[in-house]
Amino acid sequence: MSEDPTSGGAAPRFVRQFALTQGRARSHGEDLALDTLVKITPVGERALPREMAERAAILRYVSSPMSIAEISARVGVHLGIARVIVSDLAAAGLVAVSEAVTGDGRPDLPTLERLLNDLQAY
Repeated sequence: MSEDPTSGGAAPRFVRQFALTQGRARSHGEDLALDTLVKITPVGERALPREMAERAAILRYVSSPMSIAEISARVGVHLGIARVIVSDLAAAGLVAVSEAVTGDGRPDLPTLERLLNDLQAY
């Protein structure tokens, strides 16, 4: 049973997260992997004061490279929502994204270990 939106339960927070992406559950274009590294660009640094709360928080966190999974945990949004927001920020040129892959197309072990350690810290 879902909670009443007027009760202050979990439902309003999820609805707000969904609104952050204009109702989209998928990124424009290809979905980004959870271990995709994100870093603010000079354009993003200039746009930071004009961004809404969650987008601004992401831009502040990615002054050094951070994975989408880490962003999700720190900002407190669902992983899918974080993917969509990062995709939008990348499309606007506010962040640069890069996937850590090995020659066989899989993430490298140090990246996976860092991701696991960061997730366990929360």
